[in-house]
Amino acid sequence: MSKIPALSRGGVAVVTGAASGIGLAAAQRFVALGLKVALVDLPGDKLDAAVAAVREMSSNAASSVVGFGCDVGDAAQLVALETAVRAQLGEVCVLMNNAGIQPGSAIFEAQNWQRVMQVNLWGVIHGCQIFLPGMLAQGRAALIINTGSKQGITTPPGDPAYNVAKAGVKVFTEALHHQLRNTPDCAISAHLLIPGFVYTGLTANGRTSKPDAAWTPEQTVEFMMKSLEAGDFYILCPDNDVPRSLDEKRIVWAAGDIVENRPPLSRWHKDYAAAFADYLKI
Repeated sequence: MSKIPALSRGGVAVVTGAASGIGLAAAQRFVALGLKVALVDLPGDKLDAAVAAVREMSSNAASSVVGFGCDVGDAAQLVALETAVRAQLGEVCVLMNNAGIQPGSAIFEAQNWQRVMQVNLWGVIHGCQIFLPGMLAQGRAALIINTGSKQGITTPPGDPAYNVAKAGVKVFTEALHHQLRNTPDCAISAHLLIPGFVYTGLTANGRTSKPDAAWTPEQTVEFMMKSLEAGDFYILCPDNDVPRSLDEKRIVWAAGDIVENRPPLSRWHKDYAAAFADYLKI
């Protein structure tokens, strides 16, 4: 039994990007708590297998775990999804906008940019805009969890489209949390999940076994649940290589680029390499 009011038995959790990785681990955790679960992903064998795996863990009827084929980058499909979930499963108490892609990008190459924005940013924004009115009308405790990234905070070089999208998710979710917090009689809270290095299909890069530095999706979801119980908005996950203390230093240094009037991304600038190394020793 969960200590989180929104995670009451019989409620409905909607998880996008649920066919694998963090999304699948979250769906399994929610169903273990007695929730009905809508697994949302692109239609196909991976989604079908994920639904079957989650159903095996459910103590409810098989009809309480349903797969929904949906491209979250298409707002019209999300509208249809919201209608279908309510018709088949009932009131939504958890919305986890987790779907994401990382095909790679470059500043002067248009390829991938639009698709990354559609899925990683607009999929989150539209997901909230489409599901939230119904969740507010229910008048019950509920959660919205948006999956961000440390790359949306420290914005390292190498994949600008992904960074821009995840930076947008951070800013949007902060604004959403502020609005919900200041809405009278609102029992819905928003949270930003910031995973560390997690071994998933998105991060495998050809590897067939988990690197020692990485967490499993299950570890990430366990940390997420503990953070939700604590009421955290920023769910900043460590991993086996990077502790929270190092993440904090990297985040503060990135903000310092503005305050100290350094070049952007100075952490990766050769003229600041020694200064950053000394800063980490403090």
